[in-house]
Amino acid sequence: MGYKGGMGNMGGMGNMSNMLKQAQKLQEEMAKTQEELKSKTVEASVGGGAVQVVVSGKMELVELKIKPEAVDPEDVEMLEDMIKAAVNEGFRKVEEMTSSEMGKLTGGLKIPGLF
Repeated sequence: MGYKGGMGNMGGMGNMSNMLKQAQKLQEEMAKTQEELKSKTVEASVGGGAVQVVVSGKMELVELKIKPEAVDPEDVEMLEDMIKAAVNEGFRKVEEMTSSEMGKLTGGLKIPGLF
């Protein structure tokens, strides 16, 4: 009986090795996905399209478009607020895209420090 227990431990070691291989593969897939996400972009707009932004997966503002009618010299604060809102919405969409893509790899399991 002690011998069977020893075989069970050997089987446990095989399972651990398999788990480590799977974890390494997942880590490689996640790194690849993170690199792919950096090259993607998302678009966001506010004010009925008065301010439009494009944000990269690196969380960088790539493009900013402001319709002329959004520029009111008497109300610069409104334009500033629309720009901030559009950029923040773009960043939120990047985070959502990243969570969605990483969630596909982890089956929805949230892994601290990864995303």
